[in-house]
Amino acid sequence: MMRKIWIGLLSLLMAVGGAKAQFIANPLPIPFGDPYVMYDQGKYYMYGTGGDVKNGFGAYSSSNLKEWKFEGQVYHHDNPNGWGIHSFWAPEVYKKGGKYYMLYSAQWKQNPNQEKENFKIGVAVSDKPTGPFIDLNDRPIFDPGYPIIDANLLVENGKIYLYYSRCCYKHPVDSEVAQWAKKRGWYNEVEESWVYGVELKTDFSGTIGAPVLLLRPPVKMGSIKEEWESRSVTAKEVNRRWTEGSYIFKKDKIYYMMYSANNFDGQNYAIGYATSKSPLGPFKKADNNPVLQRSGKVSGTGHNSITYTPDGKQMLCVYHGRTEATGHQRLVFIDKMEVAKDGRLMVHGPTLKD
Repeated sequence: MMRKIWIGLLSLLMAVGGAKAQFIANPLPIPFGDPYVMYDQGKYYMYGTGGDVKNGFGAYSSSNLKEWKFEGQVYHHDNPNGWGIHSFWAPEVYKKGGKYYMLYSAQWKQNPNQEKENFKIGVAVSDKPTGPFIDLNDRPIFDPGYPIIDANLLVENGKIYLYYSRCCYKHPVDSEVAQWAKKRGWYNEVEESWVYGVELKTDFSGTIGAPVLLLRPPVKMGSIKEEWESRSVTAKEVNRRWTEGSYIFKKDKIYYMMYSANNFDGQNYAIGYATSKSPLGPFKKADNNPVLQRSGKVSGTGHNSITYTPDGKQMLCVYHGRTEATGHQRLVFIDKMEVAKDGRLMVHGPTLKD
């Protein structure tokens, strides 16, 4: 009888240990912010911000998501059609018609008013996922009249939808948290970034129709499920609230948009999501937000993409974060995630190698 009990306890401990076992030894030794993973012909390709390249983007490749090979710099700003001069951020690569298209944001050299933040979104093309990527045109895709970053695409029914974040720059917004901070003498105003969506021409030459506002920080204070989005202000880090790094996917006829909030350079950077029945909204923020935030020795968790194991069964969240050991350096993390039967999205992280 005792032997059966011990065998039962051992089985239970093994099951619990297996449930906690890491899929990846986080963090990966990849110095990327805003990591994006594309799976193509049996291999994973990762792109991101930074990564020890100058004025452009680098890439890594892997067959198993654990060991990665640096493929070098795959995009250079001084290519024949290059229009950006600095701040090359958040590249994402999509395969279409046998070509590979990289969407990214950068500071546009055409800047008659000498704006400090003149970020726009462009697209470059290559015959291979490892480049070289050459800009399709010598200009951004479009100019909505304000700085924009963090391009993400949804391709559906022959249409392409572009999602992006309007920057906080020169975008002060009246809200209860702005009034709250002003009464305390912290900030005279609070600037915000918002997520928009717009249909994109299939040749990437421009947009169709006007952009639609999809997500923004909460206007009122007091909501427990939205409090996390204001921590950059309430923690007195900076007079800005972000809604950025959007990533959209569809499951069971529902569109899920993941997004990041708070200062990308701070500890409170975190991820939430919203859902809609249409690619251009309206989107409703989830009650279980945030789904990924600082925990233990890991902080600054944000700007994610999604990929799957080679068999397509396990959904994975790819994001950047910091640890006490790495300090200010952003590194890549990959953790398991899922959409439960009741529609709730959950990320099982952050995990950290012991």
